[in-house]
Amino acid sequence: MSYDVVVIGAGPAGSCAALALARQGRMVAIVEKAEFPRRKVCGEFISATNIALLDRLGVGEKWRKKAGPEVRRVGLFAGDRCVTAAMPPAGDRGYGRALGRDILDNLLLAAAREAGATVFQPFRATDIIFAGENASIVRIASRDRELELQTPVVIAAHGSWEPGGLPSHLPKRNHPSDLLGFKAHFRRSALPADLMPLLVFPGGYGGMVIAHNGRLSLSCCIRRDRLAEMRRAQGGSAAEAVHRHIMASCKGVREAIGHALLDGQWLAAGPIRPGIRPCFADGIFRAGNCAGESHPIIAEGISMALQSGWLLAAALTGVDVHDHSAREAAAKLYSAAWLRQFSTRIHAAAAFAAVALNPAGAQAMGPLVGLLPGILPLGAALSGKTKALGSVSV
Repeated sequence: MSYDVVVIGAGPAGSCAALALARQGRMVAIVEKAEFPRRKVCGEFISATNIALLDRLGVGEKWRKKAGPEVRRVGLFAGDRCVTAAMPPAGDRGYGRALGRDILDNLLLAAAREAGATVFQPFRATDIIFAGENASIVRIASRDRELELQTPVVIAAHGSWEPGGLPSHLPKRNHPSDLLGFKAHFRRSALPADLMPLLVFPGGYGGMVIAHNGRLSLSCCIRRDRLAEMRRAQGGSAAEAVHRHIMASCKGVREAIGHALLDGQWLAAGPIRPGIRPCFADGIFRAGNCAGESHPIIAEGISMALQSGWLLAAALTGVDVHDHSAREAAAKLYSAAWLRQFSTRIHAAAAFAAVALNPAGAQAMGPLVGLLPGILPLGAALSGKTKALGSVSV
């Protein structure tokens, strides 16, 4: 089977790229290993800067009907400190909102399918074979079938946590300082509907937001060595240890979910791999976390995924995908646009995370923000929540 483009991964980055490319008239295949709907370790917040993009993708109205309330305030919950400030405006685009990945991913993938993309699900990409400058073979497998997809363009959008042997998979490594991700949903919380607080606690950080149907989404990261210490001291599962730790460390969390009901099980993933990676290497385009990711302390993961998928599709507009030099030129345009769009927030997030993960810095954050609450909207602006989606140009 031959396609103009094969996209590996049907998360926001992959589905956005596939949808935009299908609308260009490309023959697109999407390979996704998981069955939908599925929950993911993800903060679920989408900045207001993406609303126009969702409209361009044709899913804006459906997103508005399903997403949670507008997030008009940012906050900091650290120890006994609970500080809030106004979310900086994103022009006339309103405010960001949250929607569960179990719903968002379905919404985007359905739109890509309606635009003409062929979806292979559940299928895992097992190998990529380069058969000359203008042809690659992507081998995929389900429980009972193996197929080969021939294409000149491969897009890796499988995230950075995905294990495997593809050239786009990151090497495995384990260090005591690794950050492991956790996520849970709660019903009947006491968190104000318009507030998205940053949570800072010993050894980690996190965030909370109200998503669809009043469901609270709590996501966090904690150092591997700190989690091991907690489990040795108190026993129980990793999720139980994280839950106890956050509740004991943050007054604001206790007030928000102390009497709430856990909705489903805790999820775990990681370690996270923040940083900037090549947008094009080994003949493979990267989108979403494959291209690079920020520390989740700034809650921009979905926004960056959507926008990177769109930028990649824009760079391929009008390109003869069977021409090696044309693909190389598109890759340079995409890489430059990606850096313009995301490098500042990635560096800012790394700085914020370094402070939050440093014991002295974490202890000072609450008093400092209490004295200067304007730091919160400034941090939100530096994290990209007011930065409009740029264009792909020379």
